[in-house]
Amino acid sequence: MVLKDIMAISGQPGLFKFIAQGKNAIIVEHLETKRRGSAFNTARVSSLDEITVYTQKEDLPLGKVFDLIFDKESGGPAIDFRSDPEKLKSYLGEVVPDYDREKVYNSDIRKILQWYNILHGLNLLVKEEPEPKEKPEEEKPAKEEKPSEETGKKKSPAGKKKSASEKAEPAGKKKSPKPKSK
Repeated sequence: MVLKDIMAISGQPGLFKFIAQGKNAIIVEHLETKRRGSAFNTARVSSLDEITVYTQKEDLPLGKVFDLIFDKESGGPAIDFRSDPEKLKSYLGEVVPDYDREKVYNSDIRKILQWYNILHGLNLLVKEEPEPKEKPEEEKPAKEEKPSEETGKKKSPAGKKKSASEKAEPAGKKKSPKPKSK
């Protein structure tokens, strides 16, 4: 999932979209209500792109967790985040079997499912496509400038006109700078 510009602000419900950077705050827009506001330096603002889920091996980015939920639900919404805590734990266990059950709290699972359902409702769950490996393209030889039949000089590139000073001087010679007089 592409979550770069989507943010959660501590103490404020819902998710926000980054709009602009101000002097002492950032301008954000609530995803559901479309109201714009400011998040000041004192607010704890977290980009969803930077959030990870603890697992036994290595931390899993939230975007990958959203991808796994999306695959499990076949593109549908996840279970309600207000469900029983044991049901939430078993659900996340199905999605991410090796998540760390000691470090990931029920409140964390609720946030993950709530955020997923918000993004799903707004059709913002766009899977990241793996970047295609660059195929070496066959390099075509660059067209060489051929000398003009009349003058024996190379033609200037199309669309570029020579200035008066370029026309007057031969291409190989340049004027030396004049010494400054006092």
